[in-house]
Amino acid sequence: MAHPDMTARLDGLTSWHADWKGLRVAVLGLSVTGFSAADTLTELGADVLVLSESASEKYERLVPVIGARLVLGSLDSAPDALVEFAPDVVVASPGFAPSHPVIRWTQDAGIALWGDVELAWRVRDKVVRADGTPADWVLITGTNGKTTTTQLTASLLVEGGLRAAPCGNIGIPVLDAVRDPAGFDVLVVELSSHQLWYIGRSEPAGQLVPHSSVCLNLADDHLVWHGSATAYREAKSYVYRNTRVACVYNKADEATRAMVEDADVIEGARAIGFDLGVPGPSDLGVVDGILADRAFLDDRRNSALELTTIADLQRVGLAAPHIVQNILAASALARALGTQPEAIRRALETFRLDEHRIQVIAQHRGITWVDDSKATNPHAAASSLKAYPGAVWVVGGDLKGVDLSDLITDAGRTASAALVIGASRTEVVSAFARHAPEVRVYEVATGETEEVMTRVVELAAGIATDGGTVLLAPAAASFDQFAGYADRGRRFADAVRTWIDRGSADDTGGSPVEP
Repeated sequence: MAHPDMTARLDGLTSWHADWKGLRVAVLGLSVTGFSAADTLTELGADVLVLSESASEKYERLVPVIGARLVLGSLDSAPDALVEFAPDVVVASPGFAPSHPVIRWTQDAGIALWGDVELAWRVRDKVVRADGTPADWVLITGTNGKTTTTQLTASLLVEGGLRAAPCGNIGIPVLDAVRDPAGFDVLVVELSSHQLWYIGRSEPAGQLVPHSSVCLNLADDHLVWHGSATAYREAKSYVYRNTRVACVYNKADEATRAMVEDADVIEGARAIGFDLGVPGPSDLGVVDGILADRAFLDDRRNSALELTTIADLQRVGLAAPHIVQNILAASALARALGTQPEAIRRALETFRLDEHRIQVIAQHRGITWVDDSKATNPHAAASSLKAYPGAVWVVGGDLKGVDLSDLITDAGRTASAALVIGASRTEVVSAFARHAPEVRVYEVATGETEEVMTRVVELAAGIATDGGTVLLAPAAASFDQFAGYADRGRRFADAVRTWIDRGSADDTGGSPVEP
């Protein structure tokens, strides 16, 4: 166990201006997150040892430049270099699961275990606002929709006149945002369940106190990393802990409501619900095609504020039901910080989704081609299918043990046909045979990455009808055949454009899989 003197010292490290000099810190992992932690700690004067199984040439070169030491090699057990270093704190990158041998060694030894987000919270006062206070934090998590909602929230806040930065799991380390000399009024922090698990280890001194927070939805995911669905849910629930102003939750997802009800929040924090139905007092929702706020106005029992309309969202490609839910959640977070409805309306007029998120690639010969390669799990794919009922559905990849039975039963049977790709094709085809035998199923058997999407597009073009949609929403990981979901989406889009450019002359159709 940590010596009482060290415990007291760590409890006092809650400011950039505290005495960090000489603190022995081991940083696990050397990707963008691990490097940001090592760079911050060396700037603070800590003694830093970085341990990683591998590293890019860039980071391997930079670690000694910033004044840290680097040990590369197996982490199947605690390396001798780590044991001899005798760290006061271990800061782990979020890829290290609770079951990882070095994490277990750290906990068994009674050494303080932090994630990069806790470190960022402790030093958040490096750059302060005009009133001398650090930026407010808004926390966003959920099984799906995190990145879009993070981007939306930051955009709404900026249009409302605040200096806001999206960071965290979105790809910009929180520590980089905290140290940005420009400074911000609000950090909009996307948190994965992995990062939240580490936050859950925080002792009182390291616990976050966010301005507002949201869990967008909850469906089974990352169960191997967490060990169980219960542990995954518990990690997600940490997003609400110590929230000061607004706990935003999804009224259509009972799990998020229960999280808010069970959360230990700061007195005065409000529960703010959102869904696609008519909003009650203290909710945001949709009334006759109008996105309405009945939470952030004085007479919320008798009136509502208009934020935008479904028609306006349709015009800019943001009207899919799950995107509307993300907009409502982001609007609630922005309204909690004082953003006016007019600013929300203006921001939504120019906001665009990232690539591979229900992105319309082309509309040609009566067929709409949609890339939602980011739909890597059943929950995300279900949202896409609801947005495009009757689509020709491109599904499959590496299921990693996930069962698609519920997805196919609930949403997949609305597809006009299914094109099955990937390493788990047999499981997907069998699931259709059991749960949606009426859906035409075509198996894309090629294992060559360069050929997969060409064949998909040729088949889909021969199947889709005038006015129909071809939807790539795989509900599976991509690494069996592609470099990632973005590579999968790019190859799909390239194949669509190639088909269009050659005059759509080679439509070949295909043969359904025999039941």
